[in-house]
Amino acid sequence: MPADRTTLPPVRLRPDAELARAALAAPVLARAVRLARWAGPETRVGAGGELVDEQLGAAAEALGLAADEDGEAYASEAWRVAVDTGLVEVREEPGGADGRGGVDGPGVAEGTGTVTAGEALSLVTRGGPHDVLGLWLDGLETVFADAAAPVLDDVEALEAAAGPDGRIDFDALGWDPEAEARFLDEVLANLYLLTVSEGGPGEGPVPLPALAASVLVPDDMGEPTDDVLEQVSRAMMRLDDQFRVLEPMGLVEYRPVDEALMTEEAPDEPAPAELDEDDVARYGMVRLTPLGLYGVRSRLLEAGVDAPAVGDLAERGADELLGAVGGFPQAAARAETERWLAGREPVAAARELLAAAKGADAGSPLRRLHCQQALALVGAEAEPAVREVLDDPELGGLARVWLAERGAADVPPPPEAMIFWLAIDTIAAQLDADGDLEELQDLVEGLTGRHSGFFAEAWRVEHPATPEVLEAMGRLHRDKRAAKDARKAAFKARSRA
Repeated sequence: MPADRTTLPPVRLRPDAELARAALAAPVLARAVRLARWAGPETRVGAGGELVDEQLGAAAEALGLAADEDGEAYASEAWRVAVDTGLVEVREEPGGADGRGGVDGPGVAEGTGTVTAGEALSLVTRGGPHDVLGLWLDGLETVFADAAAPVLDDVEALEAAAGPDGRIDFDALGWDPEAEARFLDEVLANLYLLTVSEGGPGEGPVPLPALAASVLVPDDMGEPTDDVLEQVSRAMMRLDDQFRVLEPMGLVEYRPVDEALMTEEAPDEPAPAELDEDDVARYGMVRLTPLGLYGVRSRLLEAGVDAPAVGDLAERGADELLGAVGGFPQAAARAETERWLAGREPVAAARELLAAAKGADAGSPLRRLHCQQALALVGAEAEPAVREVLDDPELGGLARVWLAERGAADVPPPPEAMIFWLAIDTIAAQLDADGDLEELQDLVEGLTGRHSGFFAEAWRVEHPATPEVLEAMGRLHRDKRAAKDARKAAFKARSRA
């Protein structure tokens, strides 16, 4: 399953018990369970385990859908899910109607199997949340395959593609099942990425045109060509069909494309920039449900994509925590840290965090920044551990800042070398964090403004990031003279190194 990043931002999943309840409430799985309980030895199925046509009416009635014009189609879909998930088991009869013991030979009558309750049916009432979610994921595979299948509504094309045995030659229809499945997977992966990314729509819906364009329009393309726009339009119509299929499985909430848009020959539509929210919604809106986030993440993991979830690091060491949250959005980093702290004694957790924050490697400034943020979540109980590192050259400045922010008494003043080292370390961390440019400029100017002659001393700081930080300060400082001083200091630092 494709994804644009090696590691995706972490997702906040709902508790398994809540997701399992949502899975059992999904219309397709709920119908599959009802049909599994309805079925019995008299249920007649075909060679592929499908309900014979004569049984579909009774199945629809069992689902309370007899009056629905699509009731038999819903029953057929639910039955496929019941078979594929093991809610029902179909055993072949020892002999077919032709007496040859096979089920594929000419003259074989429909109704070649015996139906019994499957082992998976007991999971619905006696299984744990993980068992139920596994059942739902199995059902999702079936529904996903249905969604990726071609829409067979062109009678003439179907007749032309039908072989002597009645089987459809999908190549003749120009349909590539693997390509279709890959495209739908990529669309779902992009919808997942939009949902979990900081600054994305979060739990809000995504316009269908924007989602289709995210897959089809190259990142480096300025104004999409007419050909690309036509591809997006065709993809939207296909996705409209697919999301209608996926919604009853609980994967998405979907507002379909307004059918009037498909029937108007020359609609007088406003330009895209002039569309208001109601206009945009007419082209389809889709969002992943909490269960859908779980489902798409499972597919991503199965495809080998690193798709972390908040809480994955709760049992790991502080070194792994601080190394990972540096790449997380701010809210997710805080949530992951809170989970990590929840199972630990405050002073011991603070000591572990401080030990993991040490180092002179390229990632150490960002680790110290997140260590400081984690210690803020620990609160005053961390003070004994923080005081233990006051004399540490890498952590002493951090410790003094933390204590001062809490109004602690008896905080020794920092040596001048520690002040400059902390300034370089702080800017290095913010540069690695790739934060807001204006905030970073304010930080740079605030630090240099508090220390007269900052650049005359800063180039001597024994920090591995000193040259890079001074160069960055030369680019960021809005005062031309200070920027020039920063560049000179960077040159000295490099010469010294």
